[in-house]
Amino acid sequence: MVRIEVERATTRDMRRRNRSTLLSELFFRGPLSRHDLSRITGLSAATASSVTAELLHEGLIIEAGQIESDGGRPRVLLRVNPDFGRLVGADVGETGVKVELFDLSMTRLATVDEPLPSSRPDPSVVAGQLEAGIRAVLKDTAAQDVLGIGIGVPGTVEQADPPLVYAPTLGWRGVSFHTLLRERGITAPLFVENGAKTQGQAEMWFGAGRGAGNAVIVLVGSGVGAAVITNGTVYRGASSSAGEWGHTTVVYGGRQCRCGARGCLEAYVGAEGILERARALDPSRPAAAGEMADVAALIAAGTDAAAATLDETAGMLGAGIGNLVNLFNPERVVLGGWAGLALGGRLLDKIRAAAEEQALEHPFGQVSIELCELGPDAVAFGAATLPMAELLRRASRP
Repeated sequence: MVRIEVERATTRDMRRRNRSTLLSELFFRGPLSRHDLSRITGLSAATASSVTAELLHEGLIIEAGQIESDGGRPRVLLRVNPDFGRLVGADVGETGVKVELFDLSMTRLATVDEPLPSSRPDPSVVAGQLEAGIRAVLKDTAAQDVLGIGIGVPGTVEQADPPLVYAPTLGWRGVSFHTLLRERGITAPLFVENGAKTQGQAEMWFGAGRGAGNAVIVLVGSGVGAAVITNGTVYRGASSSAGEWGHTTVVYGGRQCRCGARGCLEAYVGAEGILERARALDPSRPAAAGEMADVAALIAAGTDAAAATLDETAGMLGAGIGNLVNLFNPERVVLGGWAGLALGGRLLDKIRAAAEEQALEHPFGQVSIELCELGPDAVAFGAATLPMAELLRRASRP
């Protein structure tokens, strides 16, 4: 009896793996024919045909036209059904909450963007903003069509049950957005992850990290973080806090960081640190409408004080990237986040030069330093890939 149960489990597991493999290929590389799927995956033609028939019957995939074959009947192309369900991605940044709705082709269908009420908001207030945003983007979507809600947050996310958020710069210690949203009546599957890691997954799936097995995707905005990808997998560490690159020390005893330590990279290249140093050099600089506007104005200013601030920022950011090159030996470093994109768009050559000065010659010779391709919305987009990843793993509705 035990042997029979083991055989049944093994057969069931193999079937699930085959479904996941074929669905993943169609998601990332489709549309494809059954012949293509068999060739790419190594599965037999009979297995590919049988599994795709199941997925078609369940509505997970659909036919997407035909192509001519060599001497035979035209081959039917298959793709993931974009209307099988809906995905929600949310970015809880340090200045605002963005919630977006996607179909299964990762086409953005709706967006809600609201500023945070303060620099250290109460988690329950943020949960209220998330709830309102989720309900707003889902107003025309049936509850059963929502496959999951991914949420990118600042700070460390301990992947417990439920996940717990630790963001000392915001005063959050052990916050469960899962609990707070359930209390507000949100019933769809929830996935919570650090925002740099959700951006990292988005760039690895669809952006500048695609095709790299070992990469570091960095986020520079109000806060600073990184997603370290080793052999295609996000490195998390013992309690999921790996990637807190912004709180590595670049100047011993240097500027005070929001985390309480001194000399952190974030204190120099995070938006607040950039603007504070600019005002120290030029006290007449006005405080504009917000960090994004202030950083954009600084980059466009052209004054000696602005140039000095930006040169030091490029040097510090390059040094931080050089540290990543020495520590992780990536083939690619991708610079993202709204401030990272703004700085990189103007100073990427200086950032690369500073990284080269600080990195060891051999690993630096193997790395490329590029800008994020998915723009400042990459965190929310990446958050929506969290429930999508679960769908691909299970090859059935979460």
